[in-house]
Amino acid sequence: MDDLDGHPLYSCNRCRNPIALRFNLLSKDFKARSGQAYMFSEAMNVVLGGKREQQLITGRYVVADVSCSKCGEVLGWKYLKSLDDSQRYKIGRFIIEKAKVLKEYS
Repeated sequence: MDDLDGHPLYSCNRCRNPIALRFNLLSKDFKARSGQAYMFSEAMNVVLGGKREQQLITGRYVVADVSCSKCGEVLGWKYLKSLDDSQRYKIGRFIIEKAKVLKEYS
C-alpha cells in the first residue's frame, strides 16, 4: 500500500479494515438500508454471503451480502445478476453503505 500514500481509501467503520480504494469509486448516488451508499467497481478484505434474489428500487436482482473480513460487519451487497437488461451494468459491482465506512488517507 506504500504506492497509495496520500490517496483516500474507504475502511470499515467498526474495525478500520481497508475495504475499497478511491479510484474504484463509481458513484456516490445509491441508496441502501441506512441511507446513502457508494458503488465501487472492486472491494477488498470482504466476504460474500449466500446468493439471494431481491427486489430493489430499480428492479429485481440476485445479490450477495458483503461483510468485512476482519470483524464481520455487513457493509452492503454485490450485484451478481440483473433480471432487467437496462440494469446489467451493475453486475459485479459493490454497494457499500456510507454509514458503514470511513474515508481515510493512507
